[in-house]
Amino acid sequence: MEAFVSRKRRKMSPPAPIESYAQRPPDYVSKVEVEVEVEDESTDLKLATLASLYSDVDQATLLDLLITADGSVDTVCQTLAYPEHLTSPRKRSTAAIGHQTSLAAFRRLDQPPALTSSRPKPLTRKGQTLHLYTPEDIASHTPCSIIHNFLPAREAEELLGELLEEAHTFEKQTFKLFDNVVESPHSACFYVDSLEEQIRQKTEYIYNGTYLTDVRQILPHMRAVSLKIQPAVNAEIQERIKHHYPNGKKLKHQSPNEWIPNAAFVNCYNGGKNSVGYHTDQLTYLGPHAIIGSLSLGVAREFRVRKILPPADSSSSSSDEKNKDSPPNNNKENKKKPPPTTSRGDAQGQIAIHLPHNSLLVMHAEMQEGWKHSIHPAQAIDPHPVSGNKRINVTYRHYRQSFHPRYTPRCKCDVPTVLRCVQRKRENRGRYMWMCYAGNAPGKEG
Repeated sequence: MEAFVSRKRRKMSPPAPIESYAQRPPDYVSKVEVEVEVEDESTDLKLATLASLYSDVDQATLLDLLITADGSVDTVCQTLAYPEHLTSPRKRSTAAIGHQTSLAAFRRLDQPPALTSSRPKPLTRKGQTLHLYTPEDIASHTPCSIIHNFLPAREAEELLGELLEEAHTFEKQTFKLFDNVVESPHSACFYVDSLEEQIRQKTEYIYNGTYLTDVRQILPHMRAVSLKIQPAVNAEIQERIKHHYPNGKKLKHQSPNEWIPNAAFVNCYNGGKNSVGYHTDQLTYLGPHAIIGSLSLGVAREFRVRKILPPADSSSSSSDEKNKDSPPNNNKENKKKPPPTTSRGDAQGQIAIHLPHNSLLVMHAEMQEGWKHSIHPAQAIDPHPVSGNKRINVTYRHYRQSFHPRYTPRCKCDVPTVLRCVQRKRENRGRYMWMCYAGNAPGKEG
């Protein structure tokens, strides 16, 4: 797996010439099964054996097939015996940073269902990044699903043009981080679906301990697109429930009602340096197990996710996974803490989902409670013909009426509380609490 992620190719002696596997007789597989007895050997030996048998197949493809087959040389030989059942893998990048394109590309179409695991093994490893591209891989290994080319090309460009006109008036958000007031690297604006809701958002809803001053009504193209977003996201939700949730039912505390996009945050990332660090979205007005539909327009960027891992015991934690409202805990006596060079948040690695123009990513109900997400800085980007270096991201949300501010508890300091899910303490993980936010609001103390 190490070589697979880093794409470091081994230097090997040229294998002896052998006829193309497409020309081998039907009984060739049984001969190979008799000759190959390296199932318990190292990956290097398995690759060398396969390379000598299949000189016309590149080593990277053989390694992909070996990983897909859980290290079974027999299975790889059987797969290569029927080349007509293999789909062509994506052309591999020659860049210095390697990536995984798709394991599903090498699955045999005639493979019996019993050979397909319903619970895929985690593919990430500590300190490494796994890159996923296909909808099948993304749905299998992350709490997300993706639809490429979601809108007709012309409609996507019209929406992009509409939002680019607005983007130059967006503001950067400020928040409190370890007693310091910091500014977000990207700009954003909040949109709602009616004038009445616009007034309520400015006078009733509290964000970061204060009221929003810039709340706008949804734009014409945004409104038209939201009518397409709603059925698409609800269809993805049903697929998620059917194939990934216990007993094919919604998660506990998840909204029993249909998902309706009645608000949207629009983010603008101007250039590769504009990014946002790992975080979870606020649940205060969305409720537990919130679902978000995220439409990407313009420049393609890298969306990274990683699991939230509780510490080995309640006294240990890492500053990387601390919430922004708490100082780091330097407990040097915790023997189960990961080495200083690797944070607990990176203990299982991270997954990068590539979001091209006109792609709809659905963050499902298990996302905010169990995972964190970010937009990774890019050293280089490919300019978009309409937006140049900018990426516009529209995150459609369902504000639940039962979580209106009138139902939100207030702290004794008279500041509305925020809804949080316990993520660090193992014994209480998954429970919810209302927490005072005054200490995290600029200019206020809790």
